[in-house]
Amino acid sequence: MKPASSERFDRSLVWFRRDLRADDHTALHHALQHSKQVYCVFVFDSTILDKLARQDRRVAFIHGSLVDLNQQLQSLSGHSASGLMVVHGDPLKCINELAQTLNVQAVFTHHDDEPYALSRDATVRGTLADKGIAFHSYKDHVVFERSEILTQNGQPYGVFTPFKNNWLKKVTADDLAERPVKPAAGQLAALPASLRHPIPSLADLGFEPVDLHSLHIQPGASGADILVNDFVKRISHYQQTRDYPGVKGPSYLSVHLRFGTVSVRRLARLAHPLALKGDAGAQTWLGELIWRDFYHQILHHHPRVVNHAFKPAYDDIVWESGKDAKQLFAAWCEGRTGYPLVDAAMAQINQTGYMHNRLRMVVASFLVKDLGIDWRWGEQYFAQHLIDFDLAANNGGWQWASSSGCDAQPYFRIFNPISQSEKFDPQGKFIRRYVPQLAALPDDAIHAPWLAKPVVLAAAHVKLGETYPLPVVDHAKARLKTLMRYSVVKSKAQ
Repeated sequence: MKPASSERFDRSLVWFRRDLRADDHTALHHALQHSKQVYCVFVFDSTILDKLARQDRRVAFIHGSLVDLNQQLQSLSGHSASGLMVVHGDPLKCINELAQTLNVQAVFTHHDDEPYALSRDATVRGTLADKGIAFHSYKDHVVFERSEILTQNGQPYGVFTPFKNNWLKKVTADDLAERPVKPAAGQLAALPASLRHPIPSLADLGFEPVDLHSLHIQPGASGADILVNDFVKRISHYQQTRDYPGVKGPSYLSVHLRFGTVSVRRLARLAHPLALKGDAGAQTWLGELIWRDFYHQILHHHPRVVNHAFKPAYDDIVWESGKDAKQLFAAWCEGRTGYPLVDAAMAQINQTGYMHNRLRMVVASFLVKDLGIDWRWGEQYFAQHLIDFDLAANNGGWQWASSSGCDAQPYFRIFNPISQSEKFDPQGKFIRRYVPQLAALPDDAIHAPWLAKPVVLAAAHVKLGETYPLPVVDHAKARLKTLMRYSVVKSKAQ
């Protein structure tokens, strides 16, 4: 629900969530347009935080981004008494109490289509309504959401390419236009003295510090600005470089998109004009932003994908189980599979909280189609370890890899971890960085050490089964087993 164009409030509250910036911010823009005074709050949701490990990169990123956002808001308002209120607790209680304490007439925020968020927002909306307080929510996390792009029959798309084509046909300058904040920033209100508290430290929240600097991560909109300015110089080469983990190809903006420290409209405004001029890199990168929209509309229309296969027939697959499956899963998690590119990728996520997109596909395919393990195990591991974890995209990617999702690769297409390594890390640069015990191997041996001659292994000080594990599975045999495993759905889903 949006306020009428003529509706005005004396006081409003903007509830920040996954939108941690003060520019091109839809909810803040509308709150300022419709209110004499605007307050801003972020709630560290105890419902979520209580389930996390005591050292979490995402919490550290959010915390750093809130410090940055507070500075942005104070700079916009021109006085230090304004800024961001940061509280810790149950948002159902915190938002209700704060709205009443501040005597606001409306709360402004953004849509969030994850199941927990939908339930939370429905409850908050009802509680506020009982107090006569309006709840206004807007699209901001994606360019097109929910039912904005449908087939000619009015149905949601289940295949990406026609969705993309419709997206490109539909998008206008207004869709990508900035939602300005600065012109009305004077309405940002000074906080009552009783609510002027420092942002809680990580320790206050019960978390240990994380050295994001050592991971080359700078939180907040200021960190996003650095990456955007760097990527704009490389975007034209994105198509050629994006699949090679040993080179600087990606934008590295995924975590900033996840937490809204950069506006998706800003990024689309960057790519779309170049794409229209035929820039292949910009076209490919814009396509990645459209994939993001696609997965979010899938989650909206098919919430069952959170726990089930998009293609119901794939829920009939019998995955490996028991002690052996748990041991194989542990080897995958810890980077002990004996396949260097897989192990390097798992070392990257474990050490940094990030994984190159090509490698996300490689390790997902390996877990599901080489080890025969339920894709939901891997999805959950990524959810726990990725700093840029996004439910819709993570679920969509894992279902794509397992062939159970929308527009997924056919089940009989199985990534060969050796050929993927030879093709996308030909000189072993990435492997050498994250599996240093193999660093002395020559390029032609580093992708499959067990095939190297003993003299080559000895010269590189590699002892298979000691300094580096033997393969936990034979890929050729695993491929045949996978084809048999998936035969249960062949007649139903293909």
